[in-house]
Amino acid sequence: MHSSHLLIEEPIRMVSILEPSKASFFPAMTKIVGTLGPKSRSVEVMLDTVGAEMQVVNKSEKSISLQADAQVVLTPDRGQEASSQILPINYDGLAKSMKKGDTIFVGQYLFTGSETTSVWLEVSEVTGQDVVCTIKNSATLAGSLFTLHASQVHIDLPTLTDKDKEVISTWGVKNKIDFLSLSYTRHAEDVRQAREFLSKLGDLRQTHIFAKIENVEGLTHFDEILQEADGIILSRGNLGIDLPPEKVFFFQKSALYKCNMAGKPAVLTRVVDSMTDNLRPTRAEATDVANAVLDGSDAILLGAETLRGLYPVETISTVGRICAEAEKVFNQDLYFKKTVKYVGEPMSHLESIASSAVRAAIKVKASVIICFTSSGRAARLIAKYRPTMPVLSVVIPRLKTNQLKWSFSGAFEARQSLIVRCLFPILADPRHPAESTSASNESILKVALDHGKTAGVIKSHDRVVVCQKVGDSSVVKIIELED
Repeated sequence: MHSSHLLIEEPIRMVSILEPSKASFFPAMTKIVGTLGPKSRSVEVMLDTVGAEMQVVNKSEKSISLQADAQVVLTPDRGQEASSQILPINYDGLAKSMKKGDTIFVGQYLFTGSETTSVWLEVSEVTGQDVVCTIKNSATLAGSLFTLHASQVHIDLPTLTDKDKEVISTWGVKNKIDFLSLSYTRHAEDVRQAREFLSKLGDLRQTHIFAKIENVEGLTHFDEILQEADGIILSRGNLGIDLPPEKVFFFQKSALYKCNMAGKPAVLTRVVDSMTDNLRPTRAEATDVANAVLDGSDAILLGAETLRGLYPVETISTVGRICAEAEKVFNQDLYFKKTVKYVGEPMSHLESIASSAVRAAIKVKASVIICFTSSGRAARLIAKYRPTMPVLSVVIPRLKTNQLKWSFSGAFEARQSLIVRCLFPILADPRHPAESTSASNESILKVALDHGKTAGVIKSHDRVVVCQKVGDSSVVKIIELED
């Protein structure tokens, strides 16, 4: 099953979801990504691949009742009818990888692991290509496909399947996807292969690849994957099955720290599962969202809550409010010092400008930072230092040609800033180049300031920090607004 995600954090969209007042235009710095499904529809999306996912195939779509302590056989014979005694699967090599005592999890796509539609199995014996299992808890499987996850077992399936490639080449190209969520990324080579594939698809050359870490194999090669990917999604649902429960928090904190120091966006999944069916999250879930923010997450990805949940809008509103509260107590001073120390000296030119802009903004209590950028890199570096105020990323379009026609780039770069904590992009008029006369720069700055005033984040007599290029130099300046 392919899914697509909507970046719900775009400021204009959020105001209608949270509060109508202008002051809530930027309700939280942390972003929210929603999975699209029967309960939510839109075009602007991130495409999520299926990848190396094992599945139980239930052609008849009849409900399958499984009773605790009974036995069930997993077979690659897809000609068999799914029943309480036998479950056909889409992978021929499972028997080679399993041994007595191994655990297998079967559930709905985007399962929670605690509902009556998910089941734990323990391998009793392996017979030829079949795997005989003891059912550990009673459950009812409903639908045509169920995800099957074998704990800490290497699955010899491609990360980017033929079906994935077909969907990307058709639907993905048509919708000019901004991000590709690469499911079951296990090695850096997976990302390189996906990038090579995208490079042949016109506009998708610019698509950012987010490596989805879903198992121990991906965690083992995390550092090399992070180096190749544009961002990371920690898929805690599958990780929570592959890892012992007591290890999950450690890998989460470690992975988020590494992403933060690399200046690459980190997205966390599975935070308010109970809101799929309930209007309020549990106390543990509310705390989990706050901790994700304090640990350094750029965005929260909602799955079943917006895909098929009863309260998709309320879920977004609740998570947004929790994120905003957590940001108030985020220790920016400690984080800033830690990041500067990690980067070390001598800093690169851009890194030095970015950290100086954030330091200046905090010292003068600026209401926003405005950054002029063409690729988005300068704005992302500013966001890396986690300023306490919004960063208005003014993306200046660049003129480009493929020898047949001229066009402006910039829309991709602007939208890709949406997933980064603190960043709120504005696409400038293409008639104003990034490095131009002071008059044209002043013109764009006025548009950005007006945007901030309309949003309610800039008021009379506020101070604003501006980061821009003037000729060959990068300049950080502080301006104080009049009435």
